[in-house]
Amino acid sequence: MDYRAWLDAADDDAPPLVVTTSGSSGRPKRVVLSRRAVLASVAATEARLGTRGRWVLRLPETYVAGLMVVLRSLVAGHEPVGRDDPWPDGEGWLTSLVPTQLHRLLDEPDDVAALRRAHTVLLGGGPLDPALRARAEAAGVHVVATYGAAETCGGCVYDGVPLDGVRVAVDDDGRVRLGGPTLFEGYEGNPDLTASTLVDGWFVTADAGRLDADGRLHVLGRLDDVVVSGGVNVPGPAVAARLREHPAVAAAEVLGVPDDEWGHRLVAFVVLRQAREPFLDLEAARDWVGEAHPRAWAPRQLVRLDAVPLLENGKPDRLALRRLACAS
Repeated sequence: MDYRAWLDAADDDAPPLVVTTSGSSGRPKRVVLSRRAVLASVAATEARLGTRGRWVLRLPETYVAGLMVVLRSLVAGHEPVGRDDPWPDGEGWLTSLVPTQLHRLLDEPDDVAALRRAHTVLLGGGPLDPALRARAEAAGVHVVATYGAAETCGGCVYDGVPLDGVRVAVDDDGRVRLGGPTLFEGYEGNPDLTASTLVDGWFVTADAGRLDADGRLHVLGRLDDVVVSGGVNVPGPAVAARLREHPAVAAAEVLGVPDDEWGHRLVAFVVLRQAREPFLDLEAARDWVGEAHPRAWAPRQLVRLDAVPLLENGKPDRLALRRLACAS
């Protein structure tokens, strides 16, 4: 598509963009974005970061995070740096990554040197562990954690603070709702889902969160990431974050799968570092989790992987993980 022509067109002449969600937990959805919403997102990002410049594309532009990189760069008057091109020379450029990408790039000295020259590295598509943020900051890389979805033209909450014009609310059951000018028009070909998700000017997310006294949003994970195991509500993201703190673990994900005895059992998927000392088996993992959280949160199955299976946009492939758990 000729994005420059699309950006130059009048609102009434520019057809909406359609982006596909990752489908990490099920069937992908086709999200319809208006030109007005896209430009509102671009302007709000520029205002929050205090700059407009060239963006480096490192995510597929078929997904919203990559698409917004392209559009932000074009609105700023710059061709984006392509996915397969080297990092640009000079300083002040910007990029958007998922946490898995940043984790790997921080192991490469040349990439670290390049990222130090960036004005900002946006991190979205999943939770940013405090340890990863601290590691990036120690390396001199300026990161900003973003929260949003294809339905909000990508990230619309930066480091817990909504972008200008964006509204955030948390329902009594902990469900996050998002509103404002960056909202989508609906789901292509699915009016029923649109009606249940776009309600009274709010995007009703599938995420749990809380607002602190300063109005900062803390995203606790997807509502379906809370695994009911043996009658206990176990927050999967908190367990995964704890496992990533283990010195033997390079990467970890957690998932609940059906179980005859427990209703659902919590499965930990771990990638061990090359130096496997101390070694991590199921009992060691349970002990490690139990030191920081209730023992009932400890995983009941451990699957060791060479690498976490990822979707094209860098998010963990939860369906592939589920198949691995059932096959183990």
